[in-house]
Amino acid sequence: MQVIPYPHVKETLYTEQLPNGLSVFILPKEGFQKTYATFSTKYGSIDNHFQVEGGERRKVPDGIAHFLEHKMFEEPTGDIFSVFAAQGASANAFTSFDRTVYLFSATGHIKENLTTLLNFVQNPYFTDENVEKEKGIIGQEINMYKDNPDWRVYFGLIETMYHVHPVHIDIAGTVESIGKITKEMLYDCYHTFYHPSNMSLFVVGRVEPEEIMELVRQNQAAKSFKAQGEIHRYFDEEPAAVKAPRKVAVLPVSLPKCLFGCKEPDQPLRGREMLKRELAMKVLLDILVSPSSAIYQKLYDEQLISDSFGSEYNIAENYAFTVMGGDTKDPEKLISRVQEEIDRVKSEGIAVSDFDRSKKKKIGAFLRQLNSPEAIANEFTKYRFKGIELFDILPVYEELQHADVNELLHSHFDWNRLAASIVTSDSNGA
Repeated sequence: MQVIPYPHVKETLYTEQLPNGLSVFILPKEGFQKTYATFSTKYGSIDNHFQVEGGERRKVPDGIAHFLEHKMFEEPTGDIFSVFAAQGASANAFTSFDRTVYLFSATGHIKENLTTLLNFVQNPYFTDENVEKEKGIIGQEINMYKDNPDWRVYFGLIETMYHVHPVHIDIAGTVESIGKITKEMLYDCYHTFYHPSNMSLFVVGRVEPEEIMELVRQNQAAKSFKAQGEIHRYFDEEPAAVKAPRKVAVLPVSLPKCLFGCKEPDQPLRGREMLKRELAMKVLLDILVSPSSAIYQKLYDEQLISDSFGSEYNIAENYAFTVMGGDTKDPEKLISRVQEEIDRVKSEGIAVSDFDRSKKKKIGAFLRQLNSPEAIANEFTKYRFKGIELFDILPVYEELQHADVNELLHSHFDWNRLAASIVTSDSNGA
């Protein structure tokens, strides 16, 4: 077992790669009551076209990663949630664009709950009958989200930005796509992406590292997995331009919802380079449109935004985009005003004092995050699957320069790559 100290954040990580390929990470937190564990696979909604080294190239229906996540909780003996509950744990799972995570949190019976987590995720149980039943359940979920204005405006923006990249497809897929899923497809995707070599186990909390590692070693040694080669993922070439400048959906909302942002052309960023761009963009968005910014205050005074206004930046190996917006009485005016104000900052440049303040603010937020086992576990896995170590965030923040953020301001906010999604009750549009 390797011991990796991070003195700059006063943390020590214990890690080992088991013979079957599973990567295990343990972060003891003395004085904490809660323990949080995630068992994650690098497999998300965008991974619908793939090939295992030496095998056939496969393309599967949209939504299958999410479908698989749902089915994993069903065991021949019943629902696994009841097992966790009987052991005093709260369990859950989620599927994102690029990963699927199974998790539990508990203050006791940690070894029992960890064993349950490992065993149920590594014991798929699919039948023709339970697959058909699940189609109806997930179909209802998909239709429910069609009536959710916040969901529609968010995915509407991604659909407006991307032509062919599967990031623009709803994580759950469509009623039509999930209708094509079979038991055999689920097993095929499961054995491809749920192989231990494509997964990580992360445990954080009041635990003894050697005890936990030995439990995992023994659990995995009792199971057999065929050796598997590298997984190749295939993506069609995505045009640099947005698919369309606007997308408008009509739903019964009291006030229009508007999200907008810029799509970045595909850039081969990996590891630390990707992290640097993400952190620089977080600082930049804080400077530009956080509640403490001059732009935010102007828009608020003009009654174009409310406290629902926010921003985020999403970046992965082959896509990246910003999201800004919220509820507004005048979507088009809001978009226009934000463009005007960002253009003003472009011409004036970012003040060094604003950069220093936002950088310190972001560093403080990261350090506070280390007091949350949930945040640590979820962020650790998210970054690791991108070739980034969570505890590299602080030194990369500290290395960030004013020039990095100023340069990103000019390169990212290219209005030729701006797209917007609007949900309004006005059938004539926004």
